[in-house]
Amino acid sequence: MDAIQYKVFRIDGDYAVLITADGTQNRVARALLPDDIEEGKFLIYENFEYRII
Repeated sequence: MDAIQYKVFRIDGDYAVLITADGTQNRVARALLPDDIEEGKFLIYENFEYRII
């Protein structure tokens, strides 16, 4: 599986809206993301987990 880079576009309650460089949005439960997530941070999704870069 290839790594996907996302930017945290918006935090919306228990969910975060992530966006890729090509503009694709993905809504993800915050429970699946690192605890110190904030809007504007960049993430990598790889091997079924998200990590901050």
